Amino acid sequence: MFPNNIVLKVKEITKSFRLPDRSSLTVLQDLVLDVEKSTVLAITGVSGSGKSTLLHLIGGLDTPDKGDILFRGNSILTFNNQTMAEYRNQKIGFVYQFHYLMPELNVIENVAFPFLMKNFQKKIAFSKAETLLKGVGLLDKKDIMPYQLSGGERQRVAIVRSLINSPEVLLADEPTGNLDWKTGEKVFQLFRELIAEMGLTAIIVTHNEQLAGLVDRRLHLHSGKLF
Repeated sequence: MFPNNIVLKVKEITKSFRLPDRSSLTVLQDLVLDVEKSTVLAITGVSGSGKSTLLHLIGGLDTPDKGDILFRGNSILTFNNQTMAEYRNQKIGFVYQFHYLMPELNVIENVAFPFLMKNFQKKIAFSKAETLLKGVGLLDKKDIMPYQLSGGERQRVAIVRSLINSPEVLLADEPTGNLDWKTGEKVFQLFRELIAEMGLTAIIVTHNEQLAGLVDRRLHLHSGKLF
């Protein structure tokens, strides 16, 4: 029986990469992790420790060499292409260090785009996007282009874009790593408020020890395992 309070369960996954000299580098080794519903988890670790790799595996962007990843009791490794696409687009939200906004689309179009990929109801998509933009103080910027925004504003747009499909789990890879400390702290606090308001589960990987201390639970990735 899969526990009701557990959203994600990572079961003894191992992940290695082949190096140019044909040797292999193991970044995750028999790693285990239970993620409880409505919990914000921070994972810290040095560069190259495997933090981003772990997020990619949980998000279905890569597969482990061994082990399993369960979402609501179902192994994502057994998903067919359609089910995996639905998992990535509807169940998981991604936020990266760089905003990856589409330069040819304005702000509201960028936010609405993931919703339009699954549902072509433009009126609903733009209404949801406006609500999210209002929540982060950017409704007045909805019609301008990404290059006209500050770095902090772009990241706020990227964050609400990740929320447009009301995901159950938010995966954030250094979400403030591209910002100065003052701006990054403001964006992170806003990020936390949005997560709490929506009752989301979030996994955030970061180098920033101070920001990591502001979440519900904190783990450190070292030698392929979480401590």
